[in-house]
Amino acid sequence: MAVKRRLSGKDKGRRLHRRSVIALQDAGVPFLIGGAYIVEVYAGVSRQTKDFDLYLRPQHIDSAIQALKRAGYKTRKTFPHWLAKAKRGSDRVDLIFRAGNGLCEVDDSWFERASGGNFLGLEVKLCPPEEMIWMKAYIMERERFDGADIAHMLQSCADKLDWPHLLHRFGPDWRVLLSHLVLFGYIYPGQRDKIPTAIMDDLIARLQSEKRAPGAELICNGTLLSRKQYLLDVQERGFRDARLQARVAMNARDIADWTKAISKEEDSRKAQ
Repeated sequence: MAVKRRLSGKDKGRRLHRRSVIALQDAGVPFLIGGAYIVEVYAGVSRQTKDFDLYLRPQHIDSAIQALKRAGYKTRKTFPHWLAKAKRGSDRVDLIFRAGNGLCEVDDSWFERASGGNFLGLEVKLCPPEEMIWMKAYIMERERFDGADIAHMLQSCADKLDWPHLLHRFGPDWRVLLSHLVLFGYIYPGQRDKIPTAIMDDLIARLQSEKRAPGAELICNGTLLSRKQYLLDVQERGFRDARLQARVAMNARDIADWTKAISKEEDSRKAQ
């Protein structure tokens, strides 16, 4: 989807982020701009965030870390299954190559479908809206829920989305997409027709068919939506953690580290 307008706003903070963009471009490391920046571009929703989100293929993370180190950033691979961070003064950069739940890996398709933009005079590539919706759809923590970002993106550019591609991205997690589409119809009852009828019919038909299918194994998919709120199910109630499925890029160590970080982040929020 082409972006016709220049990216706007918050120039003071974004001048800081410009350094990281230049560092990666000079090193020839391919990346996409995403996160809150993209929500502003595609949906017009603007908000202050501490971190600047850049999306890279997993195989380019080490090169990005080295490039930013040379540019004076302190770097660390915070969680080896999805995230590295870089910091230089007030400039904080998140280098993202998957979602925190081990899904939504940044692959070639992200770059093939990326659109061009202008970031403070620099020509950059922007994450496709379909991939941003896909990644944000799973974020349903108690302290953070990205459903509003998805609703605003659908409200602004549903008619420009590649819906078959979006549906393909969710794969076996199509219920997650359906849940956001149902909420969209509730949030904007006068704009339900923005969601293609064929997509809703397909998903509802799947739901009807699944009602008649045999019950699934004792597994909790909730851990793909929240790393904390469903721990009870896998630790005490005998459910298998969905993050240990072969399709999820996490292992037991990744899950343990990701869980241990919960208390540290909660303490950090309390201190702010």
